[in-house]
Amino acid sequence: MKFQTLAALCALVATVHAHSDDGVFGRRHAQLAQKRQASSSSSTSTSSSSASIASSTATGAVNNAATAASTTAAAVLPSGVPATGANGVPPLSQITSGMPTGAELAATTTYAAGTTPTAVSGAPPLPSTFVFNANNWPSPDVPPPTDSTQVQEWMKELDGVTIPDIAPTKDGECATDPTAAANAQQNGWWTCGGWTRDTDITVCPDKFTWGVSFDDGPSVKTQELLTFLEQKDITATFFVVGSRCVERPNLLIEEYMAGHEISVHTWSHRPLTSQTTEEIVAELGWTREIIKTLTGVTPVTMRPPYGDIDDRVRAISLAMGLTPIIWTRFNGFAFDTNDWQVAAGNVNGIQQMTTFENILGNATNMDTGFVVLQHDLFEITVDLAVGYTIPAALSHNPPFTLKAIGQCNSFPISNMYLETNTQKAFPYPQNVVRNSTSSTSSSSNGTSSTSGSNAGAAQKGSAVSSRNFGAILPSVAVSAAVAFFGALLL
Repeated sequence: MKFQTLAALCALVATVHAHSDDGVFGRRHAQLAQKRQASSSSSTSTSSSSASIASSTATGAVNNAATAASTTAAAVLPSGVPATGANGVPPLSQITSGMPTGAELAATTTYAAGTTPTAVSGAPPLPSTFVFNANNWPSPDVPPPTDSTQVQEWMKELDGVTIPDIAPTKDGECATDPTAAANAQQNGWWTCGGWTRDTDITVCPDKFTWGVSFDDGPSVKTQELLTFLEQKDITATFFVVGSRCVERPNLLIEEYMAGHEISVHTWSHRPLTSQTTEEIVAELGWTREIIKTLTGVTPVTMRPPYGDIDDRVRAISLAMGLTPIIWTRFNGFAFDTNDWQVAAGNVNGIQQMTTFENILGNATNMDTGFVVLQHDLFEITVDLAVGYTIPAALSHNPPFTLKAIGQCNSFPISNMYLETNTQKAFPYPQNVVRNSTSSTSSSSNGTSSTSGSNAGAAQKGSAVSSRNFGAILPSVAVSAAVAFFGALLL
């Protein structure tokens, strides 16, 4: 069932122009982050990654135009927000780009090969201890080559799947590719207008439920975040970058062993719509490979960097067994904390918390729960999470329930990995393909709206051709217990 009104849909379409301006802002963000990280990062490879990673969601948050404008306004502490952070975090007024940094924290626990995970039922023992060999992995933070035997083998997963004939975008941004922007709804391009498909997970079904996620790690401060989450008995979904996993394998293993959900966030953090099909397969495949090498399990979900996804990227991801997860949009407002903007020097901590207070206000008005974007790549973003944003969510009235995204959708954690998934229809059978004219954009009440020739089938949950799954599922924003999504609950 879909409850969005036509007026709300039109209002969202009207935001495309404002969103296009965000692309320019995002490029400035990436340039600033690159200069800053090149001079101050303690890790050379982390520094090189920051140019592409730090701007996560500069293209993709409709509300960023307002956030950019706030950088010129006086920083006023939002009402009810403490001036001093919890858990030893510096005062909010001191959390700003260029602030002193602390030492890197190593993983607190080193797990021996053969250790059996207790958080994931039926999981295989941990593989042999990882020893990095540069000859076995792509170079960090650059798109992997497509002529390797591994990529050619992964390309076979697309056999028999119809990949939509959508040309790669120029750089994943609306403003620089007006032709792609004009076809955004038709092609399901999230970056321009927030267009989603029923196969995207974008919310938690239950009201006041917060889907906790962190992108771009593991990093120098991920261990601090893990310790905090353990103290608060919170599980999160970590969308990890393959290049970071190679750098800090023990942290990835600790995330997994602690019962957090691990998901694919590509190898080099490039906008996926700007890449060729072979390049997308390489990005997803190598990240999937390092996760399995370290943990013994293969994720069945992914998040596109910057939220940059269209129907071609979806079809490739789903053919590879990876269901897309994107953060929530509501009334044209993206549930992006903008923590990365502080690390980039575009806003300070007080301004970032103003954005966060807007998230809490919008969340209260929704009929469903929501998925929030945060990052664990930078010390600043971890400070904001453990000192301000998560404590604020826990103390909010009415209270929010914080869960990993799969958990908030009532998916057993075992079903989040291929090797332990008892419902092989999830994410989707490989003999079906995303090739639909049905498009969905976020609505005014936290549900979704479908337009196009398959809208009626989608609303009724009726089956369509086995070669076309564009209209099989009602939106998970309305119900997580329909069709084969319902099987995940078992």
